[in-house]
Amino acid sequence: MTIRDLTAANIDAAAALCHQAGLTRPWNSPELDAQRALGDDTSTGLGAFDDERLIGTVVVGHDGHRWWVYYRAVAESTRGTGFGKRMMTAAEN
Repeated sequence: MTIRDLTAANIDAAAALCHQAGLTRPWNSPELDAQRALGDDTSTGLGAFDDERLIGTVVVGHDGHRWWVYYRAVAESTRGTGFGKRMMTAAEN
């Protein structure tokens, strides 16, 4: 597994993963949130990739006062393997 910055090309896969993980709400679009995070200097999205398959996401951002973590998700097939913890460690760094 490699963890690297998400790009615009990963937005659909990241949104699908967030939907699978139950992180979405009807009033928040993960696609729009990802576009906002990737286009802003105060936030970023990270992806965990198994070869080229996206298996985890995390978005970190600064609201002007504090740092936040959003949309931390791992693929159902990889839950319980420590990928979520690795994603949090990457987000903290």
